[in-house]
Amino acid sequence: MGRRAFEGLTETMFYVLMAFLRAERCGTEVVEFIRYKTRDRLTLGPGTLYTILAKFQEEQLIEETAVEGRKRTYRITEKGRALYHEELERLRSCVIDGESEEAMV
Repeated sequence: MGRRAFEGLTETMFYVLMAFLRAERCGTEVVEFIRYKTRDRLTLGPGTLYTILAKFQEEQLIEETAVEGRKRTYRITEKGRALYHEELERLRSCVIDGESEEAMV
């Protein structure tokens, strides 16, 4: 049986999708958003970021909205938004399971 694309996003992938929820952004803006949101706990290098953006675009999770020289701007698609919400629910379930086990210790 084939594995579904992006079944269980990495933390970095999750934050990249999150960056597009409320605004269209270019790569630099995505990096700034993630550094701010995670209080510098998570930083992305250009290789990691642009690999993720290319995969997300290939899977139609984001789409390019503008190109100005080397600057490319993207927005999340409905498919991307749905995947983000699925992952958010999965992570919530993980936290609930972990907290219930902690309570038993």
